[in-house]
Amino acid sequence: MAFVCSATWTAKPGEEETVRDALAQLSPAAREEPGNLYYQAYQSPEEPTVFRIFEVYTDKDDFTAHVNSEHFARWGVGQAIPALENNEHETYQTLDF
Repeated sequence: MAFVCSATWTAKPGEEETVRDALAQLSPAAREEPGNLYYQAYQSPEEPTVFRIFEVYTDKDDFTAHVNSEHFARWGVGQAIPALENNEHETYQTLDF
């Protein structure tokens, strides 16, 4: 069963480009991780401060490795997260029917 994370990042006013740039660096690196099945970031056209990231990994351990990766530390923790007003995420386990 795959492990899914749906994150919503809301940038502080004026920090949209900071978050967008971080995601531009983080996304391709995350897609190259072992166990990554899908990684896609979105920016809301109606609310440009709102970014959504949809991630699918083979299992929770692979997702944990992503969170502990050097590129997440640099672009996520080091650049994007300090520019956020709000950071929410939900995780799911897929049902293999």
